[in-house]
Amino acid sequence: MQDFVHLHVHSQYSILDGQASIQRLVDKAIADGMKGIAVTDHGNMFGIKEFWNYVKKKNGARRDKVKAAEAKIAALQAAMDAVGTPTDEQTAEMTALKAEYDALPKEDFKAIIGCEVYVARRGLAMKEGKQDQSGYHLILLAKNAKGYHNLIKIVSKAWTEGFYMRPRTDHFELEKYHEGIICCSACLGGEVPKRITEGDLAAAEEAIEWHKRVFGEDYYLELQLHKATVERANHEVYPLQTEVNKHLKELSRKCGVKLVCTNDVHFVDEANAEAHDRLICLSTGKDLDDPKRMLYSKQEWMKTRAEMNAIFGDVPEALANTVEICDRVESYSIDHAPIMPTFAIPEDFGTEAEYRERYTERDLFDEFTRDENGNVTMGEDEAAKKIDKLGGYDKLYRIKLEADYLAKLTMDRAKVRYGDPLSPEVAERLKFELHIMKTMGFPGYFLIVQDFICAAREQLDVSVGPGRGSAAGSAVAYCLGITQIDPIKYDLLFERFLNPDRISLPDIDIDFDDDGRGRVLNWVTQKYGKEKVAHIITYGTMATKMALKDVARVQKLPLKESDRLCKLVPDRIPDKKINLANAIDYVPELKAAEDSEDPVLSDTIKYARMLEGNVRNTGVHACGTIICRDDITDWVPVSTADDKETGEKMLVTQYEGSVIEDTGLIKMDFLGLKTLSIIKDAVANVKHTKGETVDIDTIDIDDPATYKLYSEGRTIGTFQFESPGMQKYLRELKPTTFEDLIAMNALYRPGPMDYIPDFIDRKHGRKPIVYDIDLMEKYLKDTYGITVYQEQVMLLSRLLAGFTRGESDTLRKAMGKKLKDKLDHLKPKFIEGGRKNGHDPQVLEKIWADWEKFASYAFNKSHATCYSWVAYQTAYLKANYPSEYMAAVLSRNLTDIKNITAYMTECKHMDINVLGPDVNESEQNFSSNKAGDIRFGMAAIKGVGEAAVKSIIEEREANGPFRNIYDFVERINFNVVNRKCMENIAYSGGFDSIIDFHRSKFFAVDPRGSSPLTFIEQLMRYGQRVQAEKLNSQQSLFGGGSVVDIQPPTTPVAEDWNQLQVLNKEREMIGLYLSAHPLDDYSVIINHMCKAHMSDLSDLDQFNGQEIGVAGVVTNVQEMTTKTGRHWGKFTMEDYNGTHEFALFGKDYENFRPFMYPNYFLFVKGKVQPRPYGDNPELEFKVLSMMQLSEMRDTMIKEIHVNIPIEELTEAFITDFAENIRQNKGNTILRATVCDRNEGVNLNMYSKRYKVALTPQLVEYLDGNELKYTLS
Repeated sequence: MQDFVHLHVHSQYSILDGQASIQRLVDKAIADGMKGIAVTDHGNMFGIKEFWNYVKKKNGARRDKVKAAEAKIAALQAAMDAVGTPTDEQTAEMTALKAEYDALPKEDFKAIIGCEVYVARRGLAMKEGKQDQSGYHLILLAKNAKGYHNLIKIVSKAWTEGFYMRPRTDHFELEKYHEGIICCSACLGGEVPKRITEGDLAAAEEAIEWHKRVFGEDYYLELQLHKATVERANHEVYPLQTEVNKHLKELSRKCGVKLVCTNDVHFVDEANAEAHDRLICLSTGKDLDDPKRMLYSKQEWMKTRAEMNAIFGDVPEALANTVEICDRVESYSIDHAPIMPTFAIPEDFGTEAEYRERYTERDLFDEFTRDENGNVTMGEDEAAKKIDKLGGYDKLYRIKLEADYLAKLTMDRAKVRYGDPLSPEVAERLKFELHIMKTMGFPGYFLIVQDFICAAREQLDVSVGPGRGSAAGSAVAYCLGITQIDPIKYDLLFERFLNPDRISLPDIDIDFDDDGRGRVLNWVTQKYGKEKVAHIITYGTMATKMALKDVARVQKLPLKESDRLCKLVPDRIPDKKINLANAIDYVPELKAAEDSEDPVLSDTIKYARMLEGNVRNTGVHACGTIICRDDITDWVPVSTADDKETGEKMLVTQYEGSVIEDTGLIKMDFLGLKTLSIIKDAVANVKHTKGETVDIDTIDIDDPATYKLYSEGRTIGTFQFESPGMQKYLRELKPTTFEDLIAMNALYRPGPMDYIPDFIDRKHGRKPIVYDIDLMEKYLKDTYGITVYQEQVMLLSRLLAGFTRGESDTLRKAMGKKLKDKLDHLKPKFIEGGRKNGHDPQVLEKIWADWEKFASYAFNKSHATCYSWVAYQTAYLKANYPSEYMAAVLSRNLTDIKNITAYMTECKHMDINVLGPDVNESEQNFSSNKAGDIRFGMAAIKGVGEAAVKSIIEEREANGPFRNIYDFVERINFNVVNRKCMENIAYSGGFDSIIDFHRSKFFAVDPRGSSPLTFIEQLMRYGQRVQAEKLNSQQSLFGGGSVVDIQPPTTPVAEDWNQLQVLNKEREMIGLYLSAHPLDDYSVIINHMCKAHMSDLSDLDQFNGQEIGVAGVVTNVQEMTTKTGRHWGKFTMEDYNGTHEFALFGKDYENFRPFMYPNYFLFVKGKVQPRPYGDNPELEFKVLSMMQLSEMRDTMIKEIHVNIPIEELTEAFITDFAENIRQNKGNTILRATVCDRNEGVNLNMYSKRYKVALTPQLVEYLDGNELKYTLS
């Protein structure tokens, strides 16, 4: 059998065309004994890094097996030699070992990096119509490192300059970057085969000669043969290939170009052909049964060497040439040491040329291989390896220059942060950190980060976060302004960020305010060059439910059945990943679907399993950005994507974030944090309303009002601490220090949460604070003796057992990731080190056991501290500037109705009125006024654009508030404030403060007059006439001066709208009910008698078999008729949380039709049960009864039962409670229970004298005082 290697292979990264995972392709090729394999995806190199990494991993495993086998043979041989005459058992064992060794491959499997490019027919720049939309196919394979980099250039430029429907290169680019590249003529879509099928053999020969001239002996003609064997497949391609192959063989002999054979692989095994067929349906948007859809031959699986020999046995040289190509491909690495961007250092500080004159290589050797105090810490050989790893002496001069400049900046700014002179502790810490940054080769990284952060703060007016994650452990970063938290004060560790015992690239994540993040990225792009800055690609894969839906759609499985299958997939499976295979094992109904006799249903499961995990699309990483020293395409391929903010094309790396740094590129995360925007807006609000300038970075860390807010759990709207559970613990903890907040931030997670009650009890003295060893108090005092942070484990391991900085970080990682081998290695060292320091080994054993139990939950203190500081800033603003802060919160949550409703409720609890839009007070967004109220922003009104709002505000600020509606229309610019804009402001109540009539009159036609125009139209005409007359008067040759006398329109006589009409229009304009909510009168029923909200009805599984009640207002009704003439109807109801559509048929429709009217307020009771039809019935909400909420409130609620804790029973409470009862008389019996929880005593009472009405005022009083009550 002739050996063979696949050279034309499409993985799943040929998106929605290839259905082969990299792993399965490589595994099958290795199992079949192939020497290598190429990956040649369509127009991209998306999968190349994954391909190269996986082959590297497989080769490493192969070498390990070879070494292990050689070691076993050597050991056995030594044993046999020692005894002289080997035993029969030894001889048999040696034979078996050698057989095992001989069976192992002795050479590495080759990863051949390639791409099937599209070659533009008329040139890369031509983009005119169909002829330029595609291009000829061509296979390019990298022969060596030069070829790899040239392939990157070709593929990248095809995206950045040649893209027209797809990425295209051209002859000019191929000729420019041909070196190191092997070229094959490709499939029937290639230029040569295309010319042959067109009957133009002369043009085919001309194309061959051109490629031969460019690529020389590295150009091959490619044979393919796909004979379809199933009916529903492409049978047309085989005769075409047969004809093309005949001519290719002739042209091969004539032109002296070798042949290769390939199989145009698109999937791994023959069994995957039907799954691939469905993938093509997805790609083309066709159904499976479409007779005109695109079909493959279904022969495009990765055939074995034997299968390829069976097809191409008549051309053995074509098989052999694939192996020849594989042999010619050199082994090279696509990884690289970090490629640090060049930071421009002022020439007056120094230059590389000056440093080369000033320092010898020996000077650099000593400086980079000794510790910060000049002590020799490694041998000559190890030191030499370190120098090489840093890039050699040539690069060391640059690193030293950057390191010295970094040290200068740090020390200059350290005096601002820590005072002058620096304390010994600070000086020693900075010296250590700077030395590590230098000797690891990263000073340039810190210079770049501090540079764009300084630009963000000082030039771009962008808010920057205090730091994120481990970077906060760096005192250098703190001095440079990269972070805002003093790591020395809070025991944050540098080596948690940059462990000196390992060379790893630092990773600093930076938070910017949402509005400013784009400006910072633009600044970086402008400074370092557009070709040197790129975003990072992401790949969207077919998740389990997506695979089911996709396959179901192309197979025309009914939508209801498709939805049912998706709903059967659980969100979580204990101890297993969520995938279709595990879901089928876990859910019997899915297993039944897989085994169903219905072929459409069973095939949906079958092929969804095959397609699950396939790459479906690409995206752009939300925050990851690459900054390179060189053009990025010198190192990795790029594609393009649309920038959502600017609409321009931006560069995107073709390798994704988890592997991009292996190639040497520097990744930085530019994160947008909404909270920073809220803080910035709040500070601006304070300046606007109070004239105060708040420096949020220097606020008092011990502010009493802020800790009072935390102690009362009033954290809604603040960062990190606003969940109900956190509020509860805050009320119990009553934090008094910033350290308390850091600890709560770290503890409030699954696992550590169990320690919170103990933490609280120790703080308040209810439990003693004990330390296993007294020395531990130094690092556990702030957390009351409980180990909360990873940093505490690290510090204590040094303190107790003398661990080095690197060892302590290794311990942290080993505990966090439960690396048993490393823990077993470190434990004796800890016990012995502690014993030498005079500590009891048994106590040390206990400490180690406690750490092992808790360390997997222990949190990064650096991260907790940074985010606690941002949280504290929000709480400080809420406590000290409540309306200004809540206005900012509302502005930044305007599109989230659920959140904005919760925040408006919080404003109400804070005694802050949220007022509707007002042309005399509203700004663009929510704003606070001098009375402490919050005013709705005009830009939030539907149909009122930014230009209109800006015009209104500018006129108001220039010439004073509008006196009345006539003054408004006389002054406003009607070029930007049109009729729709005026109407929507009126609907939302924006004119209410300057009119003395109901807003509905704007839309009335006065029956007393002859004009058919509405009042608002008359007002606009009036305003336009007044403005025109004024303009004419000013332009008069005689100087004007005459008084414009135009009669304003009179307010029409018309009936006012009722409240519901007003509220509905208000909601239509601003997205929510603002001045009131139609359901407010019935909130007590919704909150206390409804088991579910409307939004809950979208997922009925949780209520299966239960009777539940929901309440709301009817917003839409549709009455319909079936094809058989039967009447049925749909109606939509809305409550505070969402909407739901109900459908009624038959008798249900007849019975409940009287309730189906818009603006009816209903209580609907129903049962959740399976539908009474279908093989696999879905759950339905079966309506049992309906009642108007007014009737229910007035007649159905008989009693209210209030629970009053005895500690609340003060004289003031009794007076207040009685007054509220007297003010809300009605027909509902009032009962009360006074309870003493400590004594376990309850006193039940009821009021003989008073019955109550469940008014909104009474409900608000009970809820505001947190009194629990029930209705019956």
